[in-house]
Amino acid sequence: MIAHPSSRGWQRRLVRFVVVTDLAVIALVAAIATAIGDWGFGPSARFNLGSAALVLAGLLVFRAWDRAVLGHGAEEFNRVLRGTAVAAVVLALTGMALKVEQVRPWIFGVIPATAVALLLGRYAVRRLLHHARRDARCMSSVLVVGSEASIADLVARTRRVPHHGWTVVAACTSTGTAAGSEIAGVPVVGDLDDVARHVRELGIEVVAVAPALGWGPKRLHRLAWDLEGEGVELVVDPGLMEITGPRLHVAPVDGLPLLRLSEPRWGGPARIVKNVVDRAAALTLVVLLAPVFLAIGIVICGDGGPVFYRQERVGRAGERFKMIKFRSMVVNADQMVAQLAGTNEGSGPLFKMKSDPRVTRIGGFLRRLSLDELPQLFNVIGGSMSLVGPRPPLEREVATYADDARRKFLVRPGLTGLWQVSGRSDLTWEESVRLDLRYVENWSPALDASILWKTFGAVFRGRGAY
Repeated sequence: MIAHPSSRGWQRRLVRFVVVTDLAVIALVAAIATAIGDWGFGPSARFNLGSAALVLAGLLVFRAWDRAVLGHGAEEFNRVLRGTAVAAVVLALTGMALKVEQVRPWIFGVIPATAVALLLGRYAVRRLLHHARRDARCMSSVLVVGSEASIADLVARTRRVPHHGWTVVAACTSTGTAAGSEIAGVPVVGDLDDVARHVRELGIEVVAVAPALGWGPKRLHRLAWDLEGEGVELVVDPGLMEITGPRLHVAPVDGLPLLRLSEPRWGGPARIVKNVVDRAAALTLVVLLAPVFLAIGIVICGDGGPVFYRQERVGRAGERFKMIKFRSMVVNADQMVAQLAGTNEGSGPLFKMKSDPRVTRIGGFLRRLSLDELPQLFNVIGGSMSLVGPRPPLEREVATYADDARRKFLVRPGLTGLWQVSGRSDLTWEESVRLDLRYVENWSPALDASILWKTFGAVFRGRGAY
């Protein structure tokens, strides 16, 4: 019998914990609003109770406590925002209908404050959940169905992102792999005809169907029917490239659901707004961080070398530009690459060393906290880079690129990106390319905001920074 990482009990406890947290947040905001209003149980208190009731109703209507969305993805936060927004609209319409003008502070103040507090509470709960999952707790047991290659790929992905909460404990294949063998350390328990039986025997919580020979719509329908009433989540990989978000739509044709992929948009108003926001934010950061720039510059020039290091990189549409960094290596570092080629630890065309002898003492400190990257804000102001985007490559790296990797030149390179928040130098070359292409194919303002938020945690953890 395969050992399970957890049971379904943690899911029920998570739902209860989120509900209690939300109720406490709503009550706290209402109490603060009442105290600020008139320090007593007067008319304002009654309005607070009404707005709190509307927020709760909004959360219920938009199923903000559905366990399927708790703990991962943006949908959880979207449902909270939609629920509170509808509560504000209902209160506004009610106030207009009853000609009660006193509701304005609750429409524009109390309910928005409640929404912010709810989001912060949900984020705090998510951080606790992710911490538990790093210790292999609060995980869902997964049985993967697919070919050997697709099973191995999914196992690698779940191990790379444990905060998603999946642990693959068993697999069923269609390629004749003998039961009792293993794929990426996961035991193979049977073939495609054994899936439903093993789900019940092993107490599986998630069945992930990956591309597999002989696995068609009829078999998938039969599996879905066999699993009805078991409380098992069925997840299907359509076998497409990594496209999500606004480019992915369902377009049914005579009842047949088809996935429609719209073309990526790298121009238009959204891109103009991105450029304006990039430059304004970079200029603001340069002004605010001027004392930090000065202090770092004074320390670096102590060895008699230049403060800044300029290196030619390849940007949007293949244009060359000079990327600016704080110098973190000895002055003649570029000339030492050939001597150190035999000790290269980088993947693919990348040259990386965890203990690079060219890095100065202060340079090592700057690299751990990514402070050496700060001068790239000047590149952002100048328009050669963006705050968020693919990693800017060297020309010698570009010479080895396949056609797919060159798609990263459709957008400006970024000071940070998916590569920055996913492990940086610890990534393999293939993983780095995949992340860059994922960003290019799925770019949106929301994705940029998510990456910027995650960058702070990645910088402070310092994982992969060398």
